[in-house]
Amino acid sequence: MSFNLQSKYKPSGDQPAAIETLSAGIEAGIKHQTIVGATGTGKTFSMANVIKNTNRPTLILSHNKTLAAQLYAEFKEFFPDNAVEYFVSYYDYYQPEAYVPSRDLYIEKDSDINEVIERYRNSATQALLSRRDTIIVSTVSCIYGLGDPGDYNDLSLVVEIGKSYNRENVLVRLRDMMYERVNNDFSNGTFRVRGEYIDINLTTSDDRAIRLIFFGDELEEIKILNPISGEVVGRADQVQIFPAKHNVSPQEKINHAIKRIGEDLELETKEFTDKGKLIESTRLKQRVTYDLEMMQETGFCKGIENYSRYIENRPVGSAPSTLLSYFPSDYLMFIDESHITVPQIGGMYEGDKARKLNLVDYGFRMRAALDNRPLKFDEFKQKTNQIIYVSATPAKYELELSQQSAKEVLNKNN
Repeated sequence: MSFNLQSKYKPSGDQPAAIETLSAGIEAGIKHQTIVGATGTGKTFSMANVIKNTNRPTLILSHNKTLAAQLYAEFKEFFPDNAVEYFVSYYDYYQPEAYVPSRDLYIEKDSDINEVIERYRNSATQALLSRRDTIIVSTVSCIYGLGDPGDYNDLSLVVEIGKSYNRENVLVRLRDMMYERVNNDFSNGTFRVRGEYIDINLTTSDDRAIRLIFFGDELEEIKILNPISGEVVGRADQVQIFPAKHNVSPQEKINHAIKRIGEDLELETKEFTDKGKLIESTRLKQRVTYDLEMMQETGFCKGIENYSRYIENRPVGSAPSTLLSYFPSDYLMFIDESHITVPQIGGMYEGDKARKLNLVDYGFRMRAALDNRPLKFDEFKQKTNQIIYVSATPAKYELELSQQSAKEVLNKNN
């Protein structure tokens, strides 16, 4: 489906020339371009027109939640028929795990997750994996580890009316996708069974549930429900049910990861012991052994993201999967207020590394925790395709890259 821009306004002033130039630059393969304009000059409307003209999945990157929410509302209005999604940190409160050696103080991770924003995040990745007419408005949360998009997509369940499914297998599959079976509290990411019905409260931003109605093993009907009232608001012939969480993997990958974690655990605890650090060795052994038991029994454990390198079978030091990994290779990126947002992207990695080094050095986490991290700036650049910087006062970095990219394409064409 193409992007359908709806607005009572038409481009005016400098906008038509800017839109034409930027759109032509994208089609010509220019990697970096810059929109320069003061507040109120219609940069957002120009961005919307470029998206319509180039017709590519798009990421709009902002430096804070407030501006991201404003942009999300504006693009939702511009493209009501398309998938406009919102991806920001889902923590209302977040105290990261940390250790302060000077005070011998361990601070356990504590957080309060906003379930509404969690649904928006799930809805964003689901849209990227199921349709091309998708716009994601995000903060720098998009450069943090998210889970393998291949596993997330492969573990999804597609059901269609008229086909046969073993109901017990469907229930097991839902549990594998981290949906919790309940009887009464039908909250986000849960399912319940009522006779021939299976009700599933989906993790999507439009707050809907589905009811699968079986006759024996045949799926007779799919109803769309309001999860609060239970009212039927629609019907479908086919639905794709995505996992309730992003950090999910097939049990065979979990089992392989458990084996490798156990092997590295022996090496790391021995290293502590050889250095005379018996407290650190014992601490690491106990903590990781408990995590492995939980992963063996349930396929999940608290802090499982710290083992993501093993689960994704990545090399030591490699970049984690992030929201950028969910985009197709030809996607378009806008960086709003780029003179602020670009430096913010570059500053995330070092702060995260400094905190986790203490956890690793004192036996609270294995070394693999260092690979559950935000992207380094060079890794971020490698995962981008074509970027348009948007700012009233662009920095030297954006302007020089834009000039260089334009020259490269011009020389290539000549």
